[in-house]
Parts: sequence; structure tokens; C-alpha cells
Amino acid sequence: MSVKNGRQFLSIPGPTTVPDEVLSAMHRPAIDIRKGELVNVTARLKDDLRMITKSKGMPFIYIANGHGAWEAALSNVLCRNDKILVLESGSFAGGWGQTGGTIGLDVEVLPGSWRKSVDPEAVEERLKSDKSGDIKAVLVVQVDTASSVVNDIPAIRRAIDNAGHGALLMVDTIASLGTMDYRMDEWGVDVTVAACQKGLMMSPGISFTVANEKAMAFHQKANLRTAYWDWTSRQGSEHYQTYAGTPPVHMLFGLQKAFELIRDEGLDNIFNRHRLLAGATRAAVAKWSEKDEFAFNIIDPDDRADSVTTVLVRDEQKLGAIHEYCAEKCGVVIGVGIASLSGKALRIAHMGHINAPTLLGTLGVIEMSLNALSIPHGKGGVQAAIDYLAASVPR
Repeated sequence: MSVKNGRQFLSIPGPTTVPDEVLSAMHRPAIDIRKGELVNVTARLKDDLRMITKSKGMPFIYIANGHGAWEAALSNVLCRNDKILVLESGSFAGGWGQTGGTIGLDVEVLPGSWRKSVDPEAVEERLKSDKSGDIKAVLVVQVDTASSVVNDIPAIRRAIDNAGHGALLMVDTIASLGTMDYRMDEWGVDVTVAACQKGLMMSPGISFTVANEKAMAFHQKANLRTAYWDWTSRQGSEHYQTYAGTPPVHMLFGLQKAFELIRDEGLDNIFNRHRLLAGATRAAVAKWSEKDEFAFNIIDPDDRADSVTTVLVRDEQKLGAIHEYCAEKCGVVIGVGIASLSGKALRIAHMGHINAPTLLGTLGVIEMSLNALSIPHGKGGVQAAIDYLAASVPR
């Protein structure tokens, strides 16, 4: 017996639910890839990327997931054996660093914690000790979906400046863009990496880099450049060169519609919606955690991301049962713990195409599973979420 018939809902931190309007936008015939409408679509998408990153930099669009954009960013600005400093706060900065290692970079990890944000003072101290300027780039994620931490990018920029260091600041916004504020130019970010399948509400397969003038100057001397990722060749006069070949026509139509939805709602409204839904999630998790069977992975409330919440589960044997019950009995897919938290946590996504009914439904299903499986927890998590939203959203 189950109550899952109907549309399955994904509460995983990517890929997220794709709006019907975006799916419909992709359902149309292919068109000329060299001139006309598609050229204009590409130009508008580049403007959209500048808008959402708040940058005047140069955007590049890739037929790739976020891992592809990682490689694109590194190979376009660095040389073989250059040292990169990876700021640990979860899984994904380390993954980006590993990508650098495979293409010939010298990777140094600044140790951090999976339970808190990057310490800017530690960054400053390490860079001050780099008297010879061996470190050419600092890599950090704004939000890590494994740990659910949010890092303070302006503070990290200040740490680099206080150290008087010339390294590039490279930021992965894959899990944050379109869910919280990001100001590439104002914050002094040199290279931004992003992808379409989370806050941008598009099916996976397109990723981006945005480079400022300093990054483009590094690019001129970079010797890791390869034909597909190369920024220079992608600025060629022919439209197909923008994509190093045939463009992903129908995905571009979908992405264009996603950006239309973003512009219609407005960035400030989008960020506020994510903040409120994240707050409701935290209210529920805080209530469930009263019995000590559950706990926030991120200790400091100020370090918790507005796009995903990672919840530690004391009885690891119960995790599989929770996931199975939510999916098989109710049609809700909850995120699993990954990397160091594999088998130790669940992740509740609240990013992209999500609103109060979908979030409250997700929280309700999780609480339903805890009751059905007789897992000790503080009662009234969903009510706490409702109360939070009722107090935060005025008449």
C-alpha cells in the first residue's frame, strides 16, 4: 500500500525539478545553427549570465556538466605545474582540485571542516607564507551540496588582498547561483563556474564559466588550453565556434525560458523565497533534532546554505529505510549523504523550482516516515515549518 501515485517530486540537490514551461520550450523543431534566431538566443543567454552573476565579464557556454566547467576554468588560466590552493569545506572544492591534478596542476588543500565554512584568516595566513608566489589560484565553492555549507566569498577576497597576493580567486557557484546573492565584480572574483541543473531550473548538460579581465590576461599565457575548452577559439567569428561545434539547440531554448522565469520573478524575490524555504526547513529539522537522533551537519546557523540542508542521522541503519519509505510509499526522493557523509546523512534540497506546498509536502513526507518507522524524533517539525512561514510571510 502506498500514496505515491502522481508526479514524483525530487528533493535532491541537483538535478532539480524542471518547470513545465522550460520543458515545453524545448519541444520544438531544430533551427539553423549558424545564423538567425539561435545567434540571438546565444547573445541573450550571455547577457543573462552577466545579469545573474552581476558581472561585466566574458561568459562561455559549454555542453558539459559542472565537472566540465571545472576543467574549462582551470585549463584556460593556468600552466602545467602551477600550484592551486583548494579551500576545503565539504566535497566539491576537493573534487575541483582533483580535476586540476589530472591535467598537470600542483594541488594543495587548505584543510577545513565539513561542519563549518572556510576560515578567511587561515587563507590569509597561508597566502602570506607564499613568499615566492607559487600559488596561482585559490579555489572555493560558494555552497557545497555535500556539507550544505555556504562560504563567505567577500571575506575570502579580503583575505587574499590582505595577504597582498596575486592569485586568481575562482569560485564554484553551481549550487548557489539563482538561489542566493552573488556579485562577481563587486566581490573581486576572477573566474566563476556555474551549471544549469540546480538554481537555474534546467535539465543537466550545460555549464558556464565567466572570466574577468585579470583572468583573460592569465589566459593569454596559459599552456593547458585545449581545443574544446579554449576561450580564445570560442570567441571566433562563426556562431558554431561559441560551442566548439554544433550547439545544444533545444537545451538553449529551455535555458532561455528558465532565464525568462528568473527575470519575471526578479532576483531579490528569488533569493527571499529561498531564504524563507530554507528557514522553514531548518525549523523542522531543529524540532526533529530534539531527540538527539538527528542534527544539523553545519553547526553555525550563519554557515547554513539556503539551497540545501544536510542532516546527520545517528542511527545509520535507519537511513535506507527513510529513503525507501519516502520514495516507495510517498513518491518523494530525498537526497542521500555523499562522500565523507555517505551512509551518515540525508540531504533536503530547497533550490530552484520550489515553493511552500512542495517544500511542506517534502517535510511532511519525511516526518511521516519517521512516525511510520518509529524513529525517535521531536514531534511537530512540519508545524514548526508552517509557523515559521506564517510569521515570515505577512498578509
